[in-house]
Amino acid sequence: MGVTGPPGPVMDRDEADRALARLGAEHEAIETSLLALQDHAGRRLLEGAELTGSTKERWASAEASITLLWAYFDAYTDALRSAREIRSRRRWSSREDLVELTELLRGSGITVAGSTTATANAPTLAGTGKLSERFSLAGLVDRMNELYAASLDMVVTADAVWSALPARIDLLAAELQRTRALAHSVGVRPGEHPSGDDLERITRTLTALRERVVSDPLSFWVPAQGSSAPGGGRPDTTAYDREARALEEVRREIDAVLTVRQDAEARLVKLRDVLSRADRTLAEARSARGEVLAKIAASEVPAVSGPPTALQEQLATAAEYRRHAQWHRLSPLLEALEEKAEDELLRARESLTAVTQPLAVRAELRGRLDAYKAKVARHGFAEDPFLVERYDAARRMLWSAPCDLRVAEEAVLRYQRAAAELLSPQVPEQGGPHDRADRRGTDA
Repeated sequence: MGVTGPPGPVMDRDEADRALARLGAEHEAIETSLLALQDHAGRRLLEGAELTGSTKERWASAEASITLLWAYFDAYTDALRSAREIRSRRRWSSREDLVELTELLRGSGITVAGSTTATANAPTLAGTGKLSERFSLAGLVDRMNELYAASLDMVVTADAVWSALPARIDLLAAELQRTRALAHSVGVRPGEHPSGDDLERITRTLTALRERVVSDPLSFWVPAQGSSAPGGGRPDTTAYDREARALEEVRREIDAVLTVRQDAEARLVKLRDVLSRADRTLAEARSARGEVLAKIAASEVPAVSGPPTALQEQLATAAEYRRHAQWHRLSPLLEALEEKAEDELLRARESLTAVTQPLAVRAELRGRLDAYKAKVARHGFAEDPFLVERYDAARRMLWSAPCDLRVAEEAVLRYQRAAAELLSPQVPEQGGPHDRADRRGTDA
């Protein structure tokens, strides 16, 4: 929508013709814009909607503005028609015609009367106490531009929100219904599972959100910073996005429950196997403890605890949950049991290791003794009486029951030292061979 030139001296015929041509083109543009506004889908929706809040207030003002716009346009049309009639009186307009044309085209003699309702709500006449105003054509165009921009902004904004949010909310609500049906099938219900409560809350929130979007779309609009164009901004999807994220979290929880339903039996079988292995390991540890106490003397043997009855009870509870399809309760219980079962198996293995440690020490001493005997034999000293005596002493201690590990280890060390002395490079000795025999006797 354009703007006419400022008032000036009396126009000549060429100026008047150019002004009329410009005003004619401007009239056509204004009419096209007003008809487009009249046919705008957003305006039709606003007319038929039950509005609330700021949208209701702004639409009342916009409706009055649109009514005034048509009144202004009618006055503009009448003025243009009168000007064309004056110009068409004669081919060569007289000065009186040109003065009249100048006054009509550049003066402020156009009077616009508004209805009581329109003037009460429009942002132009409200509060002025006037039921009519006088304009120049240029001033009339400026006023129409102002009202048109404000009305179009309101209509475009509401239409943008309605085009963006309700459909998205409906899609999310449909997804919500599918999720609720799936949740119900796996036992995720309100009052029984937190996700069931979340679904109820999301349902209530989406219902209220859609009602607000439909009745007060302008409350969900974020204007663009520094933009004066009609409809500059974007729909505010903060509340919608929050509920979409909440529903996604619920879906992940239900997926986890579904996964439990699919592999619950395999996980229960594995749990039973782990706990059975732990029980067998503890039984082996208890048996080994009796053996250690019988075969090893003067040794601290730790006690072995009994089987974990609490875990067996929880395992029975898990099996009960599975039989009754209580997947939402089975899921966290299985996760906790799997961790506890692995810990229990590790504890049983550590207990077996601790209990059998003395037997491992005895086995290591036996192996060391036999290794040195083989080494001595390779060097041709297998029949050395002194070594045979030391070997037999250590062997009797290691193969007797109960075995005193401390004394047996000392015996093995004595045999090692004697073997090492015999196998070390020979050096000349003062006093002859009898001196070495004396030293052996002292060692003994």
